[in-house]
Amino acid sequence: MKQNTIGSWITLGHPSIAEIMGNFKFDWLCVDMEHSAIDFFEAQQLIATIQSKGIKAYVRVGENNSRIIKRVLDSGADGIIVPMVKNKEEALDAISSVNYPPIGTRGVGLARAQDYGLSFEKYKNNKAKNIELIIQIEHIEAINNLEEIISLDGLDGTFIGPYDLSASMGKPGEFEDKEVVEALNKYKKIALENDKNIGIHVISPDYNDVLTKKKEGYNFIAFSSDIIFLADTIKNNMSNLK
Repeated sequence: MKQNTIGSWITLGHPSIAEIMGNFKFDWLCVDMEHSAIDFFEAQQLIATIQSKGIKAYVRVGENNSRIIKRVLDSGADGIIVPMVKNKEEALDAISSVNYPPIGTRGVGLARAQDYGLSFEKYKNNKAKNIELIIQIEHIEAINNLEEIISLDGLDGTFIGPYDLSASMGKPGEFEDKEVVEALNKYKKIALENDKNIGIHVISPDYNDVLTKKKEGYNFIAFSSDIIFLADTIKNNMSNLK
């Protein structure tokens, strides 16, 4: 079910980053384990810190891998973002990895998510059934298979990856190219026709760009990231000093 939410991206592994960002009314914060040096231990610390602020903690895993997804979920993540899903079969693998049997194949462990063994039944019957799964559409093959991917039960939404999508077409970053524009428009058209989240990452730290994407129909928006917010603040202030 669609909900209008705004989150942000965490790429630095110290809990203080999550604690600072957790003060500013984001609906969710995503720990990026794909394009960062964050390891499993750091991810769990970040998840706990995010949740201590009353905010949902998502993790973008490095790949569509059941072992990685299992460890992140056992650390207590509220949602998983899976990169580079290209077809129905890969989407079904992600759905299976997120869910316990009989729906899926997630292994049973006792860790932070299950209150270290004290609350497994409670976790299994409640939170485990409400883990949110978002898959990234970032390859032309995924665009061509989007209708059958997006119709799957157990999928809460999709998240477009414009850079990797354009790269898969041999045109990295060429967002004005006719074929790239057509692919992005096809994604948006199909995604908007379904009652599932449609996501995008607004890299710019300018809130006006977020408002633009909301008007276009995106409802699951990542607003910049820890490093971009930091770098932009330093750049703007130092440019006035030097």
